[in-house]
Amino acid sequence: MKNTDNTLQNLLDKSFSEFNLVQGSLVKANVVEIGKKWVTLDIGFKSDGLVSIEEFQDHASKLVVEVGDEVEVMLDALDDGYGEIRLSRDKARKQETWDKLETAHNDGVYVEGKVVNKVKGGFTVFVDVVKAFLPGSLIDPKGGKDYPDLTGQTLDFKVMKFDKKRSNIVLSRKAVLQEQNSEERERLLGIIKEGEKIEGTIKNLTDYGAFVDLGGLDGLLHITDLSWKRVMHPKEVLKVGDKMEFMVLSFDEEKMRVSLGLKQLSEDPWKDIESKYHVGQVVNGEVALTTDYGCFVKLDDDIEGLVHITDLDWKNKNINPASILEKGDKIDVKVMEIDLEERKVSLSRKHTTENPWKEFEDKHNNGDILEKLKIKSVTDFGVFVELDGGIDGLIHHSEIEVGSQTIQDLYKAGEEVTVSISGMDSERERISLTLVS
Repeated sequence: MKNTDNTLQNLLDKSFSEFNLVQGSLVKANVVEIGKKWVTLDIGFKSDGLVSIEEFQDHASKLVVEVGDEVEVMLDALDDGYGEIRLSRDKARKQETWDKLETAHNDGVYVEGKVVNKVKGGFTVFVDVVKAFLPGSLIDPKGGKDYPDLTGQTLDFKVMKFDKKRSNIVLSRKAVLQEQNSEERERLLGIIKEGEKIEGTIKNLTDYGAFVDLGGLDGLLHITDLSWKRVMHPKEVLKVGDKMEFMVLSFDEEKMRVSLGLKQLSEDPWKDIESKYHVGQVVNGEVALTTDYGCFVKLDDDIEGLVHITDLDWKNKNINPASILEKGDKIDVKVMEIDLEERKVSLSRKHTTENPWKEFEDKHNNGDILEKLKIKSVTDFGVFVELDGGIDGLIHHSEIEVGSQTIQDLYKAGEEVTVSISGMDSERERISLTLVS
């Protein structure tokens, strides 16, 4: 029996020798069967080898091989004690990965790795099945302690340190970004020229403008360069994801900062504004916005003018614009001033109607007596009296003898008085009155 065993072992050893297999060698194998726990591999020998199915699963426990695939495995043992060959996919993958890491370190090429968790001073990264370390100082070109959390991300890295004996691999994301930024810089320097067009995608909107992705570099489109007309917020004109052309207004090559313009791609409407509008002209416009100080009126697609609160109504100088007008209202306005340098048009709503002070002045003369006029209000500097046409006249306090009393003691709103006209100034919208006893 003993001789028989020796004979079998000799035959087995001879068979392995002829097949040129030694423990620790890498061999090609074909996947012939996938079971619940084992993957059966054919390595071209008289018996198949078994490998735990876990060695063919990724980090998400997903099977990464199919029957018929060719894989590389390591010969773990010629005889596992049960007369079977023991193979290892993990050891083969480790050997492949170590070889790949060594080549990457020597040649300066990138390797792909998955950041699995944060550790003291950086992150643990798996390059296939080999664990490596990514120091915090080699994460970002900006440096500092406030580096981003990369956990879960699969990224390219550069191998900065390689020591297989100590299983010490140090990676750098910073080196990759610096090289890519350098390449991107060269590419962008070739396509970004001041005064020329460039295509980009709206990346983000802010109160002061929009950030545009130019393909690796962000450009700023300031709100004042969005449109020739007034824009309160970029979202009125743009939305994230919009892809369009822009004009390069300025490019700081040192700081890699790009200022973009959108309105510069269309004709400046202010160049020929005086051929369309002139001082004194009455035009019909659309209320675009009401504010505390007046309202903006759209004259055409690109030109808006301001009707100041004092030019809204002849009789009420402190009227709230929103109480008489709303967005979309069509109103007649008169062009009062065109400022080409400031790109402003001053409009007046009240000047499209007759000046009631002028109408009063045309109907009356200084010295005319006006009887039974109602007092509208009483102030420290005089008494305001309601006149024809809905305007006010003032009896100045210097015209009133009060003695030891106050004007408020002598006169009340709603009372009637008789006055004479002592002065009229329609330009300044003033009527001066004197009490007649």
